[in-house]
Amino acid sequence: MGKFEKYLSLWVALAIIIGISVGRFFGDSIEFLSEIEIAKVNIPVAILVWMMIYPIMVQIDFSSLKNLTKNSKGIGLTLVINWLVKPFTMAFFAWLFLDQIFQAYLSPEDAQQYIAGAIILGAAPCTAMVFVWSYLTKGDANYTLVQVSLNDIILLILFVPIVKLLLGVTNIEIPHDTLIYSVLIFVVIPLTAGYLSNRYLIKKKGLEWFNSVFLAKLKPVSMLALMTTLVLLFAFQGDKIVNNPFDILLIAVPLTIQTYFIFFITWFLGKYLKLKHNVCAPSAMIGASNFFELAVAVAISLFGLNSGASLATVVGVLIEVPIMLSLVALANKWKY
Repeated sequence: MGKFEKYLSLWVALAIIIGISVGRFFGDSIEFLSEIEIAKVNIPVAILVWMMIYPIMVQIDFSSLKNLTKNSKGIGLTLVINWLVKPFTMAFFAWLFLDQIFQAYLSPEDAQQYIAGAIILGAAPCTAMVFVWSYLTKGDANYTLVQVSLNDIILLILFVPIVKLLLGVTNIEIPHDTLIYSVLIFVVIPLTAGYLSNRYLIKKKGLEWFNSVFLAKLKPVSMLALMTTLVLLFAFQGDKIVNNPFDILLIAVPLTIQTYFIFFITWFLGKYLKLKHNVCAPSAMIGASNFFELAVAVAISLFGLNSGASLATVVGVLIEVPIMLSLVALANKWKY
C-alpha cells in the first residue's frame, strides 16, 4: 500500500485546510470556476475527474469476465450486496441519523443535502482501492478483478436509476438529464478510453511495461487530480465548514455505521455460503468501500461545488481509509 493511500485521510485534512484558506483569501477571484459548465457539468471538475478516474479504468481487464463462472457464489454475493442491499441501507442510515436523530443539530435543507450526498456515495461500489484491500487480506486477485470488471459494467446500467429512485424517495429533486450526462462523462468516457488504452498498450509494449512503467507514471496524476479537486471543493465550502465544523462529524456517523454494517453482513453471509477466505474477504471489501471519485463528481454536477451533497461525499473520502484498514485487520484476524 503506497504512502498516499495509507495516509489518504491526512491528505484530505490538508486539502480541507488549503481549500478553506484559498477560499478565504481568493474567494472572489476563483468564483468564475464554478460557473464554467456545460449541461450543468462543471468543466474544470470534469477534467480533474477524468485525470482521477482514467488511471483506475485503464487497469480493468474485461477479458477477465471469461472467468465469471468460477467462484460463482462469491460473484452472486457481491452483486446482491452491492446493488440490492448497499444503496438502500445507505439511504436508510443517512435518513435515520441526519433527518431524525440529528434533527436538532441540522437545518432541514442541510440534512436533505447531506442525505443526497450519502445516497450518491452508496450507489457505486469501489473500483480502485478494492485492489489494495484485497491484496492486504491475501484475497484472490483474479476473483477481485472479475468482480470489479463486472461491477463497472453494471454501474453503467443501474447507477442512474438507483440514484434517481432513492433521491426521489427522499423528496430531493434532481435534473434527470444531468445525472445521465454525469455517468456518460465520468464513467462511459474514461471506461472506454481505459479499455482501449489497456488493449493497445499491452499489445504494443507488453504487460510488464504496462504495469511497471505506464501505471507507475499515471499514479501521481491521479493523486494530484484528487487533491486539486478537494482543494477546489473546499475553497467553495470554506464558510460552511468554519461556521458548522460539527456537521462533518454528524455526516461521518451514518457513513461509518454503513461501512461496518455492509462488511459484517457480507462477511457472515460469505462464511455461511462456505466461500474461501480469499474470496469472502474481497467480497466484503468491495461492498464496504465506495467509488468516491465518481460520487464526488456526480454530487458536484447535480448540486454544485458549494453544496452539502458534495461535502458529504468528501467526508466519505476522509473516513474511508482508516475504517477500511480496521476491516483489513479484522479480516486477517478472522482468517479461516
